[in-house]
Amino acid sequence: MLRKFFQFSLILFILGDIFAIFFLVYLNIASLKAADSDSEKVIEFRVESGEGASQITANLKRGGIIANELVFKYYLWKTKSANLLKAGKYEFSPSMTPSEIVKVLVEGGVKQDEEFLGVKVVLPEGYSTSEIETALIAAGLKIQRSELIEAAQVSGNLAYELFGYRFLKELPSRATIDGFLFPDTYFFDKESTLNNIVGKMLGNFDEKITDAMRVKYKARGKNLYEIVIMASLLEKEVRTLEDMKIVSGILWKRMEIGMPLQIDATLAYLTGKKTGEITDDDKLIDSPYNTYAFRGLPPAPISNPGLNAIEAAIEPSASDYLYYLSTPQGETIFSKTNEEHNENRAKYLR
Repeated sequence: MLRKFFQFSLILFILGDIFAIFFLVYLNIASLKAADSDSEKVIEFRVESGEGASQITANLKRGGIIANELVFKYYLWKTKSANLLKAGKYEFSPSMTPSEIVKVLVEGGVKQDEEFLGVKVVLPEGYSTSEIETALIAAGLKIQRSELIEAAQVSGNLAYELFGYRFLKELPSRATIDGFLFPDTYFFDKESTLNNIVGKMLGNFDEKITDAMRVKYKARGKNLYEIVIMASLLEKEVRTLEDMKIVSGILWKRMEIGMPLQIDATLAYLTGKKTGEITDDDKLIDSPYNTYAFRGLPPAPISNPGLNAIEAAIEPSASDYLYYLSTPQGETIFSKTNEEHNENRAKYLR
């Protein structure tokens, strides 16, 4: 009986290898075939600055230029071209094969000047969605006040249906896309719709969160939403990557021992005050964003964090510290005990 079991297992193993070989052969053959070899259509196609391989592939499929996203992504992986695709204006045809299309995208479009690249908008790390909206309007993009703020309250599930980025499927049902509008320098077409703008920022986030990063936070028993919430706190609390990692370790440690996070930045988010203006009365406010009164993370991100803060949330630095403060000059002072922390408060914040 045992012998038959091993024979059966061996057969399955061999069949699996055969299937994998046939699948790779299929991908290689398919990458040499056009979506419609008889087509005479010429389709104008744009790749905007900041768009990653996944978004470009989805747009090619949506435009009817390629037949299969998986085949196209396989060819990008095979040729190591995913990070070489250039922004620009292109003219493609469904009669072109994936290999021909990738070659053109790597060489660059027929127009790549600043006029094409459009409206430049710089979105710093830690901007709130309201601040992002203000920057977009100031740059002359055609969105209305509160339009982005309302759009950011869309659930991750609905956003996945609209944009298709895989990270959106990871979010809990209560999560919105607020906190995932990735800070960067963007070039938007002057006629960009709100969906174009949001889609580009979400696509940028999707490209930045690598498989290796996903493995790391899952190994620590965290989910992506927890990581982004923590990163949004770090972005508002300290400045440098080194300090962010130490503070990240402190905050995760506080959660593990059941200690409130005690973060002024969440009260600033709640009240609209600056962190230096927070009072003892503010620390009594009945809100889950009051991390003095409520344990654990706040219910949602308080900013849209950048890559450093996200990496710090994923890979905190271990230390003996349990307390920290930021001086008016932006220096972070760490301490091990509450007594030492109070001495530092008297010394640096008087």
